[in-house]
Amino acid sequence: MKPEQFVPSLLFTVSVAVLMANHAQAEEIRQHSELWEKGDVSQIQQPPVLSQAGSQQVVAVTRVQVNSTAQGVEIILQTSLGEQLQVKPKNEGNTYIAEISNAQLRLSSGDTFRQEKPVAGIVEIIVNNQNANTILVTVKGEQSLPKVELFDSDEGLIFGLTTTATASVPATPPAQQPESETPVQPPSAESNEPIELVVTGDRNDDYNPLNATTGTRTDTPLRDTPQSIQVIPQKVIQDQQVVRLDEALRNISNVIPGGFDTNTETRYTIRGFDKAPLLINGFRQYSFAVVPDIAGLERIEVLKGPSSILYGEIQPGGVINAVTKQPLAEPFYEAEIQAGNYNLVRPRIDISGPLNDDKSVLYRLNLSYLNNESFRGFDQNFEEFFIAPVLAWKGKNTDFTFEAQYSNRVRPYDSGLVASGDRVLDVPRDRILNEPDDYIDQTFITTRYSLEHRFSDNWRIRNDFRYASSRLYSDALTITTGFDEATGIVSRVFALDNFYADDYSLQSNIVGKFATGGIKHTLLFGLDLNRTNSSTFAVSNFFTPSQLDVFNPVYGATPRNTLDVVLIDRKTTTDRLGVYLQDQIAFFENLKLLAGIRYETVSQNTTNRSSLFYPGGDVSQFDDAFTPRLGIVYQPLKEVSVYASYSQSFTPNIDTFDADGNPLRPERGEGYEVGVKTELLEGKVSATVAYFDITKQNVATTDSSLPGLGVSIATGEQRSRGVEFDISGQIIPGWNIIASYGYTDAEVTADNTIPVGNRLIGVPRHNASLWTTYEIQHGSLQGLGFGVGFNYLGEREGDLDNSFKLDDYFLTNAGISYRRDNWRFALNFKNIFDIDYISGVPFGRTSGIYPGEPFTVIGSVSVQF
Repeated sequence: MKPEQFVPSLLFTVSVAVLMANHAQAEEIRQHSELWEKGDVSQIQQPPVLSQAGSQQVVAVTRVQVNSTAQGVEIILQTSLGEQLQVKPKNEGNTYIAEISNAQLRLSSGDTFRQEKPVAGIVEIIVNNQNANTILVTVKGEQSLPKVELFDSDEGLIFGLTTTATASVPATPPAQQPESETPVQPPSAESNEPIELVVTGDRNDDYNPLNATTGTRTDTPLRDTPQSIQVIPQKVIQDQQVVRLDEALRNISNVIPGGFDTNTETRYTIRGFDKAPLLINGFRQYSFAVVPDIAGLERIEVLKGPSSILYGEIQPGGVINAVTKQPLAEPFYEAEIQAGNYNLVRPRIDISGPLNDDKSVLYRLNLSYLNNESFRGFDQNFEEFFIAPVLAWKGKNTDFTFEAQYSNRVRPYDSGLVASGDRVLDVPRDRILNEPDDYIDQTFITTRYSLEHRFSDNWRIRNDFRYASSRLYSDALTITTGFDEATGIVSRVFALDNFYADDYSLQSNIVGKFATGGIKHTLLFGLDLNRTNSSTFAVSNFFTPSQLDVFNPVYGATPRNTLDVVLIDRKTTTDRLGVYLQDQIAFFENLKLLAGIRYETVSQNTTNRSSLFYPGGDVSQFDDAFTPRLGIVYQPLKEVSVYASYSQSFTPNIDTFDADGNPLRPERGEGYEVGVKTELLEGKVSATVAYFDITKQNVATTDSSLPGLGVSIATGEQRSRGVEFDISGQIIPGWNIIASYGYTDAEVTADNTIPVGNRLIGVPRHNASLWTTYEIQHGSLQGLGFGVGFNYLGEREGDLDNSFKLDDYFLTNAGISYRRDNWRFALNFKNIFDIDYISGVPFGRTSGIYPGEPFTVIGSVSVQF
């Protein structure tokens, strides 16, 4: 990237960010000044009281937490607003009841929280919705009414419960209590006099989610997981007006999207290693990596490092898990329409709610349609249709969910550009080297059920099954096969491609929590089964190629000849079996160990009919491996976690054979990682700093004793080492941030043909991103928001020979929005300075080199009710 392009972009981004920060600080100072003038200094550092009479806004409580204390237990309610609420206590016999007005439970598991026997003397704690704007907290004592105290701490006011069974435990004398905790004497339960309860800031919403299931397959806090896990929540997707998955992934360090998914395969590089697997709700996409529609996603989780312990055969860089939207217990209706340049039109509908009075049957429906011209020189538009219904039944001990997805995408096929010399061919960004009417028609259908049964609060069993059908068809593909740099002529062949895959996956696991002495365990035992049936058929005019002058293209000059050469005609059946055991061990509250091991087998049988690239006959391959993981987390402070981990990965070498015709040994990866995770600003901001060292062995490389015969040996090795930093959360009310930086040194460390020290394809040494928004919280401009950010990617190598490079780039993005009642209006600007750049990870000098998107404007209007 040229300095004259980089400097204005950087200055613009920094200037707007500084202005937003100054405005946020000025807004806070203004509020404090008004309170000072009124003489109400006690409220200067406290949130305003939210009462039923003073506001019609209902506070959403998205998490309930019960913690053990020396005197009994404490109940903490978490919400994104952190407002003061009115609480009216009363008692009925041995039961304490508190009504919290202007609040609603909106938990991921439904609208009721229940925990039996959290401590001796308490039978049950229930937190549920009494009506449309009231939460009911019920604590049932075993032999007597529990004693309730409120503590004013850094987290806010907390319900502290003491029973007769625990009353004999000496209470901490007032002189020894931490200065941050002051007992607050509650009013008499019989008086019904309201008391104020500060509900702590939510840790599972907005820009700072603290829990994810991808790292352990259990609901584990991110700070307790000894690997780097980054989450892109719904709020970020909304604020950036993300339309494609690759746009969202730019917010995470060391994740490099592989282009615009306009072709048959979507590729992502994580920590230097290509072809990172894409999961949907924890299910792997094997034969065909279909990109999920953003309209159906609640969040995106990225687990970095080798993770075969949970997901079987994967590359060692990590995995991407797209988590879909689930039904809500309260009625929710949202409609949105987006429009932008290149004639973008994208309407979207999201509706959810209960189907019966007791809210045990819930539904959700997401639907979207997209039509958009390409900024490249194609005749074909991007056209996508997506629908995803979900139905859930919530029982006392059993939950059952059924969901389906259907998506159809008709879009241009883009063969990309080519390399010339040590750079990408210098032609206009809209120049295409294939035919303007080339297209691909993709259809993706899935059905899935999830069954969970809870034997008790500590033991549960879960069974998930998914069927996925992927279809791809095109009778108009123009594939670039060569480029003459001296004449500027590319050679192309025409092809018909017909591909399908049927994927059957079953996941079953048991989760149990128990203790051995004072050591707590969370045990996970699971079984994964998968069968994939796939078929690939491609014919071409391989021996009669067409030619095109890249500097003076004349499209359609040579009609498509008879497609008389069968390139590929094969059917494959693959069976996978994985058995794993994992234990999360808490020796103390601040010292945790994670240990696990998996045994995986992959059996593949392929029938090759007579074709150009594959000779006829059957080919069978069987691979298996043990993949362990070990990690430790130590918390010197409540807000800080120091961790270290070791893990392995396993990936079969497909379609590579030695001199005797035997399949090569599978690739094996191993990774070491150390890092620090911290929660800042009272848990509103989370940050992770990590160092990693990953090595992949048994990489297929040419057998130097038999050159030119297509014979390989598994002696190659690649290594990636680096440092990364990710931060996200709320700095002050209304001011959010998500940012990242990554440094990666990824190189070839052993090979027969590639020089040792060559850098891996498409991996920059430096990458960084920033996105920050501020929404005015008070006054006549309340609801007006601004956003600004950038994406930076350093210079990258275009192939393993390091024969050409992709230039670095710096993209500047911004947005403005206005929220009024249940309406939201937004306008986003992407690549403001219209930087001409190459995105993604190439396949080589003549394939996978895609120009990045130019200056883009997207506006939207949405309403919720």
